[in-house]
Amino acid sequence: MEIVVGVVSSIVTTAAKYTISPIKNHFKYLCNHENQVRSLKNQVESLKDARQRVQHSVDAAMRNGEEIEHDVDRWLTTVNKKIAEEVEKVMQNEDKAKKKCFLGLCPGFWTRYMLSMEAEEEAKAVAELLEQGKFDSVSYRGGPQGTMVASVKGFEAFESRTLVLNGIIEALKDASFGVLGVHGMGGVGKTTLVKEVARQVKEGKLFDSVVIAAVTQTLDVKDIQNQVAEQLGLKFEEQSRVGRALRLRERLQKEKKILVVLDDIWERLDLEEVGIPFGNEHEGCKILLTSRHLDVLSSGMETQKNFVVGLLNEKEAWDLFKKMAGDCVESCDLQPTAIEIAKKCAGLPIAIATVARALRNKRLFEWENALRELKRPSSRSFTGLTADVYSALELSYSCLEDEEVKFTFLLCSLIGHNGFVQNLLQCVMGLGSFRGVNTIKEARNKVLTVVSKLKSSCLLLDSYNDERFDIHDVVRDVAISIASRDHHMFVLRDGDVLKEWPDQETMKTCSVIFLSSPNISELPDELECSHLSFLFMNNDGSVNIPANFFRRTERLKVLHLAGMQFQSLPASINLLTNLHMLRLNRCALEDITIIGKLKKLEILNLARSDIKALPREIAQLTRLRLLDLRHCTELKIIPPNILSNLSKLEELYLEDSFVQWEDEALGSERRNVSLEELKHLSHLTTLYVDIPNAQIIPECLFSETLDRYKIFIGTGAWERFAKYKCSRTLRFKLDTSIHLDHGVKILLKKTEDLYLDQLKGIKNVVAELNNGEDFPHLKKLHIQNGLEVQYIATENTQFSQLQSMTLQDLPRLIGFSSEEKTSSTSQKEQRNTSTKPLFNKQIVFPQLKSLRLSSIKTERIWHNQLSETYCYCLPNLKSFIIEDCDHLQHLLLPSVARSLIHLEHFEIVDCKCLRDIIFTEEITEEQEDVICFPRLNSLKIKYLSNLIKFGSGNYNIEFPSLKVLEIGNCPIQEFISESKMEGKYESSIQALFNEKAAFPSLERMRLSSLRNVKMIFHDQLPAGPLDSQLRELDIKNLPQLKHVWNKDHQGSLTYQNLRKVRVWHCGSLKNLFPASIAKDLPQLEDLTIICCGVEEIVSLGEGLEQPVRFKFPRVSSLVLTSLEELKCFYPGQHTIVWPMLKKLKTDCSTFIKIVASERPSIQEMNENDRRESTEGQPLFLGEEVLF
Repeated sequence: MEIVVGVVSSIVTTAAKYTISPIKNHFKYLCNHENQVRSLKNQVESLKDARQRVQHSVDAAMRNGEEIEHDVDRWLTTVNKKIAEEVEKVMQNEDKAKKKCFLGLCPGFWTRYMLSMEAEEEAKAVAELLEQGKFDSVSYRGGPQGTMVASVKGFEAFESRTLVLNGIIEALKDASFGVLGVHGMGGVGKTTLVKEVARQVKEGKLFDSVVIAAVTQTLDVKDIQNQVAEQLGLKFEEQSRVGRALRLRERLQKEKKILVVLDDIWERLDLEEVGIPFGNEHEGCKILLTSRHLDVLSSGMETQKNFVVGLLNEKEAWDLFKKMAGDCVESCDLQPTAIEIAKKCAGLPIAIATVARALRNKRLFEWENALRELKRPSSRSFTGLTADVYSALELSYSCLEDEEVKFTFLLCSLIGHNGFVQNLLQCVMGLGSFRGVNTIKEARNKVLTVVSKLKSSCLLLDSYNDERFDIHDVVRDVAISIASRDHHMFVLRDGDVLKEWPDQETMKTCSVIFLSSPNISELPDELECSHLSFLFMNNDGSVNIPANFFRRTERLKVLHLAGMQFQSLPASINLLTNLHMLRLNRCALEDITIIGKLKKLEILNLARSDIKALPREIAQLTRLRLLDLRHCTELKIIPPNILSNLSKLEELYLEDSFVQWEDEALGSERRNVSLEELKHLSHLTTLYVDIPNAQIIPECLFSETLDRYKIFIGTGAWERFAKYKCSRTLRFKLDTSIHLDHGVKILLKKTEDLYLDQLKGIKNVVAELNNGEDFPHLKKLHIQNGLEVQYIATENTQFSQLQSMTLQDLPRLIGFSSEEKTSSTSQKEQRNTSTKPLFNKQIVFPQLKSLRLSSIKTERIWHNQLSETYCYCLPNLKSFIIEDCDHLQHLLLPSVARSLIHLEHFEIVDCKCLRDIIFTEEITEEQEDVICFPRLNSLKIKYLSNLIKFGSGNYNIEFPSLKVLEIGNCPIQEFISESKMEGKYESSIQALFNEKAAFPSLERMRLSSLRNVKMIFHDQLPAGPLDSQLRELDIKNLPQLKHVWNKDHQGSLTYQNLRKVRVWHCGSLKNLFPASIAKDLPQLEDLTIICCGVEEIVSLGEGLEQPVRFKFPRVSSLVLTSLEELKCFYPGQHTIVWPMLKKLKTDCSTFIKIVASERPSIQEMNENDRRESTEGQPLFLGEEVLF
């Protein structure tokens, strides 16, 4: 036994010498695996930081057009791969290390051992990469970039063009976009724009190569191939298009990143036939297309994103015009004419450029002649525009897809600016312009489709609402010229004087006569127009239509007379047996019984006429499909059985018109029509009607066939012209409970605009009006004067299309949506309703653009604890108005404020308990410190008697687009309060606006009745452009205000755009301007100071040369009254020049003080200054001096 022990002992002792050290390493891997992994993670993070630093240098070098060193590219590729591998490997190994062995009772020793050893090895590899990444430089200057880098001739960096250009470049950077489109009317500058895009992306190294090919109207695939190949240095040996396409595709695929620009596409182009790879075939090849027609791009070429190049705005157009015409347009005698000519070019760059160039260095009478021609272009020669402009626009017209679209466009040009789509519809229906259209609804859809196509072609424009279209003057001029030349249309527009009618032969071939407010002394006894189909005449009532005027116009289909006075219609009107549409708008009408003889009449429009009674003969118009009596406020009588006899009627308009509906129960005693008659109109799809008495509405009055309606039920004044135009409007204004039958509930489900006023007996609007179901089409919701309303919706109600919502005078409103609750908790909840937020965590309004809350008793709008998703409950809100909510204490959570990225108008008025606009109860260090309202342009805060601040000093609140700021009648002292922890300005005067509030675009500021404000702008306010856009500054009734600006910034803070400064009733104010600001006010026009405690207008400047020279080159009005403490204009030596002063209003004492203060300064002036101030320009030279 002892021998055995000794042997073992000897073996162990010997072995220990050679095993202890290795065992220590193994124990290190086994026991220290967490430290090894942590060390690797730290190394990887360091590598990420190094990669970011190198990438920043690479990006900067590429922006400067430099070439990147190859070893830098290789290092970045290796690092990206290594980081991706390490992250994945560490995650996998950590999961393995957590696993246990021996039935889960022991740790996985082997796995930990391997993890630790691998981590040590990988850390060494990462350390090597870190060492390799210490580059002295990452780039070098390359050779010349070729012609593409040169600036593009004709490109002007106007804001409208720059926005589109930047949008295209950003889309080209996006990997998800491969084919982009640019569309716009001919001559608008599409080619110039895409050439500039090509230049910039090539210069910025976004693409290795850029090629541009002109496609043109005469499509030639071989020519396109040749253009692309030439720019790539490729010579074709193949003759066939297929062979050349294969060769071109092969060449393009060798380019890693290439942009192919195909300009001026008129129809679908097969890119495969040309040989241009894209999409999955070559993801590095992107394609940019231009066309006049959006349909060609989106449908034909299947572009993924399109950009429209519009017309230049007025300022851009004038800038371009001046550049092309030269400095002569700035002369006083020529400028007014030049401005008018520039406007007549309608923002079309090619028109502006050609007209301005043609008039360059011309004399005044030539400019005036050009303006005359532009105003009245000849229908024959059309010399008002150059051939280039005319050809471009005519070509756009000629390329419209069919004659229906062309003729509709010509009708649009006759109707003119901001024309009603409804008027266009009635014209094409009356003329029968559309083939295969059987109903007005089908015709309306066709008209809307055609108008949309014309807008896509940029021949028509959007108007201020969807019910109208617009057209530019130049486009309209060309269209009317075409109509006169090719379609025998005789057109006179506003202001034209008709001295005599065209000759007899011309009139015989005339198909359309359009007289829009011309000066016509008299009409011929007979209008000899045997081919006339459309007559439009607008007059002021001074012209009478002879009895036989229509005797020889038997083919007339559409007759539109506006502004006429008729005791009775001309007798010859009964000869118009083919008349389909008759419009007598804004006419004085008495006897119109003759209309009953127009048996083929389908459309009768008497809108805005003063007709008092609808004649019984109207019942004979059995083909009538549309009857428009809108805004006939004198219409009191519609005899029984007229409407019910119009069995084919599809559209009936009685908005703001007849309201004397009688109860069917009166029987033969009825003098007027009953609502029951409407039930006989089985084809009715459109109904606009006012029903003051809800009690006489018959059951099932409204059928499911109604597709468009505007139904007002109840008495009172209605808002007729809403901002959001809807095709289905339903409005109730009742002081009694309402019973909703099946027909009304059907309308509710389809309604887009719902207005509820004074509804009695309703506690939950959605639950009781719509059985708790959603309003899938609702766009506008207005609820007011609901004394019993507690909830608007149920918990799960969806408002996916809602764009505008107003909640007003709802004193018992608990919350927007009700929640499920038991009877045992309902009383407790009822007692605590004022503490409930208006909107709970579930409700979301994805399309809401306008929100107005007025006179509701909620303390909070939103719940304090919101999920990340709910913070974006109002992603598209543009207008937010809160008024007369006396219980409201806080408004916006920071998370909600950040989500209002589209907010443009924000107004808070008369909320007596509101303490702050942006609030939070708990602030943590992790919270973001910036809140930005990127699109807000108007902010108004008024009559908030407890407002302390807009937001907390824990946040920098930014307003990059704010143009109008109004704050009034608030105890606010700081717009953004400083954090208590900072204690930074305790000893100094607190400013209303400190460095945490930024207004770089502000143009107008109005401050009134702010009793605690002592200073407006802080000393440390960032200099430069922060307030450089300010144009108007109004300050009224700030009793403690001592300084507007407390410190002279020595010219670092400029107000070059300031035009009006008005200060009233600021008794503590000592001065208005620092000297450096007063010296540099080149645009100031109006300076008013009334009832203030100022001792001087401008405070003494530090370090300024003496004497100081103040020149106000544009001041035309100066008002200085009731300034009892005023001692002087400026306390130091100075001169003042007012070359444009026309009005001086002051009192004697103020005037004497200022004049007296100037005399010592005058004596100390140098000779030139003294001569300018005392001889050439008196101190105050005005056309009007008031004391």
